[in-house]
Amino acid sequence: MSKKILVWFRNDLRLHDNEMLVEAIAKSDAVLPVYILDARLFEKTKYDTQKTGSIRAKFIIESVESLRNSLKQIGGNLLIAKGNPEEIIPQLVQEYEITEVYHHREVAMEETHISSLVENALWKLRVNLKHFIGHTLYNKEDLPFPIKDIPDAFNQFKKKIERDSIIKPCFAAPDRINVAEVIDWGNIFALEDVNLEPHEKDQRSDFEFIGGEQEGIQHLHKVINAMQQAATSKNLILASKLSAWLAMGCLSPRKVYWEIKKMESVPNAKAMFNHVLLGLLWRDYFRFMFKKYGNVFFKPNGFGSQGLVDQDNQQENFNKWRTGQTGFAVVDAVMNELNQTGYISNIARQTAALYLINNLEVSWVYGAAYFEERLIDYNPASNWGNWANIAGVGNDQKSKSIFDLDKNIKNLDPKGNYAITWAS
Repeated sequence: MSKKILVWFRNDLRLHDNEMLVEAIAKSDAVLPVYILDARLFEKTKYDTQKTGSIRAKFIIESVESLRNSLKQIGGNLLIAKGNPEEIIPQLVQEYEITEVYHHREVAMEETHISSLVENALWKLRVNLKHFIGHTLYNKEDLPFPIKDIPDAFNQFKKKIERDSIIKPCFAAPDRINVAEVIDWGNIFALEDVNLEPHEKDQRSDFEFIGGEQEGIQHLHKVINAMQQAATSKNLILASKLSAWLAMGCLSPRKVYWEIKKMESVPNAKAMFNHVLLGLLWRDYFRFMFKKYGNVFFKPNGFGSQGLVDQDNQQENFNKWRTGQTGFAVVDAVMNELNQTGYISNIARQTAALYLINNLEVSWVYGAAYFEERLIDYNPASNWGNWANIAGVGNDQKSKSIFDLDKNIKNLDPKGNYAITWAS
């Protein structure tokens, strides 16, 4: 009997640096690549927000379509289905006589719960769900400490990991694949399939995110070109805007690291290299913190207490904030940009969060839930971990005093141009 492996794609929509796919091809006679549109990703939350808004949904659709095209170019395809993975995957296993299922391990509550449901369903069929690690710069097994002993303070984590760990090379993208014989590979889904409407591009935005591995790699090369230009402009640090492709796994963090590291020796480009590396380390840190502490990050009091919450006016204040109608110009501008583009800078995110928490006295979890809906680069660990830190309920309690709204506003909009540009 031939060996067939089902490869379940989730937030890992790429061919390069994909150990799961490389091993599946090497150890099987045929691979069944699968992407499942899970309607639970588009449900309403208890905070009156949606789990995924139209801007990120469009990016996901583009990324799935790009993956299918990439697989076709090497002789394969991508089976696309809609429903619950814990129901569809066992059906596919039986229909195509699958011997093993591969997927990438997640760390947040809902994603790991779905993995467990799939694993339990497969267990009844005596089929193994094999877990791979492919979302972080550093592999868990290469850390200089077990997960339970990871330092809570980011600076200690960074210092130890950079001193004692290695970043592995990337896995090469496969150049051919044998896939199972499938009559109907399914259609690429549309926004209407998840009850969302297209969002018009805002002309004030000078950047457009397009989902997919090829787009991500092209943008990475643009960032590298910008670093080369930085050689003639001291202290030039640009926002790399790689985060959306990293969030969907269209880009591997190791790919970003090794490509940008080539520029490390270019004069004046080191600051940009360190800037990008810092972002990758923060991503790793929050994922490992979620692995260490589980779902504490989703609880309003987290590891401490936010302080004052205006229960009577919370919903009203939250609505003013998310619609950009607080009357505070810079914060309204931030929210308008977020609503129109799905992306705002890190300092803009901090500014909006600080105002919601400290000035409007709204529980931080409302803000985190709204960012989950709106951000094109949303990933659970970074989003909820950052919000918890800003609210003073994160696992590193020493970080609660480092955020300063006035200082942020001066850095974000020193001349008032930003507030004018995104006034409504």
